[in-house]
Amino acid sequence: MTNFSTMLSYQGGVGEVQAFLARPQGSEPRPAIIVIHDIAGLRDHTKDVAQRFVEQGYVALAPHLFSRPELGRILTRANIAAALQFMAGLDPQRRSDMAYIGEEMARLPEGQRQIVGQTNAALFGDATRDGVIQDLRAAVDFLNSQSYVKTGQIASLGFCWGGGMSFQLACHARLAGSVVFYGSNPTPLEGVADIAGPVLGLYGGEDMRINADLDKLVKAVVEARLDFEMRLYPGARHAFFDDTNPQVYHEAAARESWDRVLRFFRRTLAA
Repeated sequence: MTNFSTMLSYQGGVGEVQAFLARPQGSEPRPAIIVIHDIAGLRDHTKDVAQRFVEQGYVALAPHLFSRPELGRILTRANIAAALQFMAGLDPQRRSDMAYIGEEMARLPEGQRQIVGQTNAALFGDATRDGVIQDLRAAVDFLNSQSYVKTGQIASLGFCWGGGMSFQLACHARLAGSVVFYGSNPTPLEGVADIAGPVLGLYGGEDMRINADLDKLVKAVVEARLDFEMRLYPGARHAFFDDTNPQVYHEAAARESWDRVLRFFRRTLAA
């Protein structure tokens, strides 16, 4: 299928947001999918996933959610790598213990401690989450205003950090469907009661940090009577879909989950 792609910007909650847009050629309105990047930011893998959706006949928009200047200054590749390295060294059973994390932070050299602290606050703080949700809601509005998009036929999909944001967006915007690849639960969890469309959650069986709270999620979606489908892939680690990272890529899980995603969107998005 012939397609068109470009970098553009749209008006977010407090400023312009850069984004990668890909869509089939022609003026025929089509359903759209917001592709939300992982903790590393907008990169070629995210753009490749967007292009895969275009081959299926969808419009795809991948916002660069770290492109606002106040985030971009902190969330550089080097700073994110330092924060991830710190988190990887934590005891998996104590990653929700703030006192323990504080003790481990105190062991870092002062300069590194400052970088890791600022980066973690920028990635996971309430202010960042609220701002990102505003920017994603603005992405929904942007797509709804385009002549090549079917109004009201917009869904989201995200990976890792972006998987959590896909879930958060579903709590705050009317979407036709949402896909969560190994993302954290919404905050607050009771927000799932406000989700209008179906949700598909895809998780790696070895991803214990994320999976530790899935029992709470299941309870919440049952109480909310949400259209929720979940698949756990035995042997797959966090980020198992990322074919650019051979350390975590799980080919069988990635292939089956992609087929499941396409079936999900065929059900939830009008062709």
